[in-house]
Amino acid sequence: MTQADTQAMEDMVAQIETLGEKLGEARNSITARFIGQERVVELTLTALLCGGHGLLVGLPGLGKTRLVETLSTVMGMDGKRVQFTPDLMPADILGSEVLDTDETGARKFRFIEGPVFCQLLMADEINRASPRTQSALLQAMQEKTVTVAGKSRPLGKPFHVLATQNPIEQEGTYPLPEAQLDRFLVQIDIGYPDRATERDILIATTGEAEAQSVEVFTSGELLAAQQLLRRMPVGESVVEMILDLVRAFRPDEDGASKRVKDTVAWGPGPRAAQALMLAVRARALLQGRLAPSAEDVIDMARPVLVHRMALNFAARARGDSLTALIDETAAALATPKAAVA
Repeated sequence: MTQADTQAMEDMVAQIETLGEKLGEARNSITARFIGQERVVELTLTALLCGGHGLLVGLPGLGKTRLVETLSTVMGMDGKRVQFTPDLMPADILGSEVLDTDETGARKFRFIEGPVFCQLLMADEINRASPRTQSALLQAMQEKTVTVAGKSRPLGKPFHVLATQNPIEQEGTYPLPEAQLDRFLVQIDIGYPDRATERDILIATTGEAEAQSVEVFTSGELLAAQQLLRRMPVGESVVEMILDLVRAFRPDEDGASKRVKDTVAWGPGPRAAQALMLAVRARALLQGRLAPSAEDVIDMARPVLVHRMALNFAARARGDSLTALIDETAAALATPKAAVA
């Protein structure tokens, strides 16, 4: 290694350590208002660090909206919220052109931006909108641009979607299509807090004043963090483990187990491997490490893969669980050879 390479490596290590300290401040600011859900906070920060989107799945009243509002403040992003309903139209999200008449009587079209023109969009109860409206977000989530009236219009930088979904009340909802689910980097399941945490929530949120979050990042600093994350080294054995894991859930693969063939209707594609590669880096960064390990792959397997797979009819009839299958398969791959290279 040349002296220039050594210096570049030292500079990157210093940047990662500085970013790790700043992320610690961000987590403390977020958890001051969103109490006791460290795992949820870690996964949402993972999505933002990777430049991706997150699907928050949980019952009403668990703080999903509060979390997104807090993230908008702490990460220094322009945030907007859209309540998805059955009568919501694509133009209500993307914007539309209106015909204006100026003082001279000349008429021309003027584009009015929709709420998607922001940096952090909260899509509340996304599965309540029709498929036509849901599809309006597809191009925005993947390409960070939207096309309205034949003109391509760039969105804010950075641009992230955090969508919420109620897992129980399915009447009057439209399940998200596979193509849209695949565009969410992670699925974040939010459960009930334990008794001690719920007590802390009661005390913190029902008094005369509540804790306020403060801005820790600017949008420019978040973009720089996303670039730094992509420069983090990943050991060859971790890369191989990611490939083994993703390909293990494809029932048409020659190496797929009999259980996967009998259980899974369709498995994750290459975008899932890309998401897992970024997510393991983000987890290492959030924990103050310079490179991801096999443990990171195991930990991030479920949130990255569970919404990118589906059970077949027989497996649903048996009551099989995708989460259990993912956890067991990931643990089985965690052999000694999968240590950090």
